Amino acid sequence: MERAGNAVAAVQGTSSTDVQDLFRTLVARWRPASRIAGVIEEDHGLGERNCRAGRLRSIVDGASYPIFQDLGPGSTACHLDGAGAVSASEAVRHDIAAGCDLVVLSKFGKLEAGGAGLAPAFRAAIEAGVPVLTAVSPGFQAAWERFAAPYSIALPADPDRIEAWWQTASSARAGGRSAGRAASAPRPA
Repeated sequence: MERAGNAVAAVQGTSSTDVQDLFRTLVARWRPASRIAGVIEEDHGLGERNCRAGRLRSIVDGASYPIFQDLGPGSTACHLDGAGAVSASEAVRHDIAAGCDLVVLSKFGKLEAGGAGLAPAFRAAIEAGVPVLTAVSPGFQAAWERFAAPYSIALPADPDRIEAWWQTASSARAGGRSAGRAASAPRPA
């Protein structure tokens, strides 16, 4: 994958729940002026369970993609089900192809470290030159670095720092689009 700069921001240093809430707040703030694609994770609503996998909610159309199996309250197994993440990833890839300014992907975790889940959506956004905002589960930091280095930046869960990254990334992308249009425009005789 070819992509220069810090086109991918990975938020770190707080709980997954807090990051997803932060993403919802930022998307609501940016949406009036920007076309945003992607998915944000929501709770599964099953009460106390050993695994926290829930649902991925589409930013574009609100579609819900369950990424869990209800194994019952006594189960100690992780109930992560990758089929919903695969469907969500395909929908996000479609939204990227339709055009967007930013892609928000809930997180890079177990599925993505194995090349599944939202990994195809990450690749599609990077290849399309669209900035990506995500989170990285601490246990998958090494896999993330193999996947995303040299075009990623780690950010704290600080709305001001994330806002500054987004302003820089969106300005750089807008400048790149203008330069591309200028280079392809006919020259005056």
